[in-house]
Amino acid sequence: METYIIAEIGNTHEGSLGLAKCFIKAASDCGVDAVKMQTHIFEAESLASAPNPPYFKDETRKEYFERTAFTLEQWKELRRYSEEDLKIDFFSSPFSLEAVDLLEAVGMDTYKIASGEVNNIPLLEKVAKTGKRVLLSSGMSSWEELNEAVEILQSNGCKDLVLLQCTSEYPCPPEQAGLNVLDEMKARYQNITIGYSDHTMGVAVPLAAVIKGATVIEKHFTLSQKMYGSDAMNSTEPEEFKRLVDEIRQIELALLNKVNKDEKVKSLGNMKMTFEKSIVSANIIEKNDIIIFERLAFKKPGDGIPARDYKKLLGKKLKNKVEKDHKFKWEDFE
Repeated sequence: METYIIAEIGNTHEGSLGLAKCFIKAASDCGVDAVKMQTHIFEAESLASAPNPPYFKDETRKEYFERTAFTLEQWKELRRYSEEDLKIDFFSSPFSLEAVDLLEAVGMDTYKIASGEVNNIPLLEKVAKTGKRVLLSSGMSSWEELNEAVEILQSNGCKDLVLLQCTSEYPCPPEQAGLNVLDEMKARYQNITIGYSDHTMGVAVPLAAVIKGATVIEKHFTLSQKMYGSDAMNSTEPEEFKRLVDEIRQIELALLNKVNKDEKVKSLGNMKMTFEKSIVSANIIEKNDIIIFERLAFKKPGDGIPARDYKKLLGKKLKNKVEKDHKFKWEDFE
C-alpha cells in the first residue's frame, strides 16, 4: 500500500492567500499527496483568558487567529488551487463547531482532528456525522480517551477513520516518538488505518514509522524555518521534505517487491563468479603428491572448483605437477 503523505502547513501562511498558495505549490513539488491547514475561529474556540502555548509569538491567541484567518471564498480558492490545479488533496483541522460549518461550506472531503480536540465530544460527533474521512491525532490521549473517541466517531457515521500516533512535543525528541505505539494501535484497532504524525526534526523517525507499518505520514512543512510564526522553527523545509517523500517511496519499493532468493542468485551471473573464490595450489605440487589443506589456497574468480568443496580434494593424488596458483579442475586428480 502506498504511503499517504501529508504536508501540515497549519497557520504558517500568516493569513496571506498568496503565501498559502506558495506553501501549497512547494509542498506539491515535493511529491506530497495532501496539504493540511488549520481552521481557527477565536470567539468559538477560546476564552480571552486562555493562556498562550509556550511557542506562540503573538501577544494573544485572538491576535494570532484573527491575523491568520481566511474568508470562506479564500478557503474555497485554496481548495480549488490544490485539488484542481495541483491534483493534491486539501483539508483542514477544525477547532470548533463553527469551523466545521465553515469547512462544510468549503466542500471538504476530509477532516483532521487535532490532538487537543480528542475529548471535544461535540466536535467529534459533528465531524463524524458529515460522513467524511477523518484523521484522528492522539498526541494528548490516553488509551481510554482514544477508545472513547474512536467509538464516538464510528457510532456517529465515520466509516473511514485513520488513527495517528503522535507525541505533542515541539520539537519531539526521537526517543519520545513512541513508534512502539504503532504496533499496539494495529493490535487494538484492527479495522482502522494506522499512521504517524511527526513532530521530530529530520526525516529518520517518519521513515522508521513507514517501516513499522504506518501508511499515513504527516509532518509540519514550511518554506523556511526562519519565517515568523509559531510553527516555522519546528517545521521541515522543502529540500528536506522532498528527501522524506523520495525515501518513503524507495522504502515502499523495497517492502512491496518480493525477491526469490534462488532466482536472484541465478540472475547475478558473472558477478557471482567474479566475487567468489576457486581452489588453487598454494605452491608447487609434484606429481603423485597427496593433497593436504596446507597445499590449497582460495582465490578469485570463482569459475573453478568452488572453495566450499575443499574437503572433497583432501587425500586425493595429483596426476601431474602443477605450479603455484594453478586453478584446480576435477580431472587434475586420480
